[in-house]
Amino acid sequence: MKSKVDKIKDAGNFDDLLDAKYGVIGTKKRDEFEYYSKSQMIGEMLKEARSYAGMTQDDLARKTGTKKSYISRVENGKIDIQLSTLFKIIEDGLGRQINLIII
Repeated sequence: MKSKVDKIKDAGNFDDLLDAKYGVIGTKKRDEFEYYSKSQMIGEMLKEARSYAGMTQDDLARKTGTKKSYISRVENGKIDIQLSTLFKIIEDGLGRQINLIII
């Protein structure tokens, strides 16, 4: 049986690497990784949109009735943001639209 290090070395693509490092989809460790990754991705997208708008975290927090620390936690993927709050930040705070695709 291959060791975890050998599985990582032998990974042929990114999915194989994720399987080797975090387990296959459906395992607890992989599900936690996937959840964290999505939070990070949303945070990065928000940070990019805020920067593009020329706003600071303080500016965005004031405009949306939240706190700078909350905006920071969202941007750093440290908080589970409610969808309604995400819409408020994007639409009211940044004047942008958000679209969701369910596949």
